Amino acid sequence: MNLIEILKSWDVSLLLSINGLHTSFLDSFMYVVSSKFIWVPLYISVLYLVVKYWKREAIWLVLALVLCVVISDQISSDILKHLVKRLRPTHTDNLKDLIHLVKGYSGGLYGFASSHAANTFGFALLSSLLFKRKIYTYAIFIWSLIIIYSRIYLGVHYPFDIFGGIVVGSFAALVIYWIIRKYKPSLVQNRAYPNPESKTILIPVLVLALSFFGIIVYSVIV
Repeated sequence: MNLIEILKSWDVSLLLSINGLHTSFLDSFMYVVSSKFIWVPLYISVLYLVVKYWKREAIWLVLALVLCVVISDQISSDILKHLVKRLRPTHTDNLKDLIHLVKGYSGGLYGFASSHAANTFGFALLSSLLFKRKIYTYAIFIWSLIIIYSRIYLGVHYPFDIFGGIVVGSFAALVIYWIIRKYKPSLVQNRAYPNPESKTILIPVLVLALSFFGIIVYSVIV
């Protein structure tokens, strides 16, 4: 068995191990967590902070965050998925019958690279570089990693699909941050933005906490 076959074997084994840990609570929790629209309040709270901290110059950073997600999504979904054409586990003949599906959700045909991983990790990395606050950084990366984990749990991505998405998202975030530092350095070098004593950085953290609490309650009662 060569290295490629060994890596593929590990990829499948880890997928089946995580997907096989299903419970009714986790099924509901991971299904909702994986939904893109459930996190709209988080995005709004982050954009609110950008506008509050950077005022008139906020437009540049709002565009940077939007562009980061768009680039991540386009590379992962419109380029790599159709270039690599790696079938999702739920569409692979020798695996699809072994996958535990939640509410019949099987995703699109191709899985590499994960756009969920690319979008959320890129957003988390770029926004954490902008805010430079530990509590926000911890919270936003925990959020991203839970969403990433949910994609494997739901059986719609191999771990290597996730890794590919993380690489894409990191690339997009770091390139955009480099452009900001080069052409608009005042946006990231001025220590007044954001004010390290400001408590408003807790707003997205609280939004995240309330969102997860709501998802947990929903997952218990359904």
